[in-house]
Amino acid sequence: MKGIIDRFEGDLVVVEVDGKTINVPKKLVDSKVKVSDVVELVNEKWMANEAETEKRRKKIKSIMESVWED
Repeated sequence: MKGIIDRFEGDLVVVEVDGKTINVPKKLVDSKVKVSDVVELVNEKWMANEAETEKRRKKIKSIMESVWED
């Protein structure tokens, strides 16, 4: 299962999965994960997928640049 980190709320991490948000206990999320990271559930723990995160960041940057072109 893949998702995107939406935000941190106390002892919970809000993860967007298939357009819906789920609340995950912080203890089940790798401590290195940041907001907007793409994550995968691996052995019952949410881990950052660095390649997918970078791909997503580049796509968003490209969209933003096309929106703000003069």
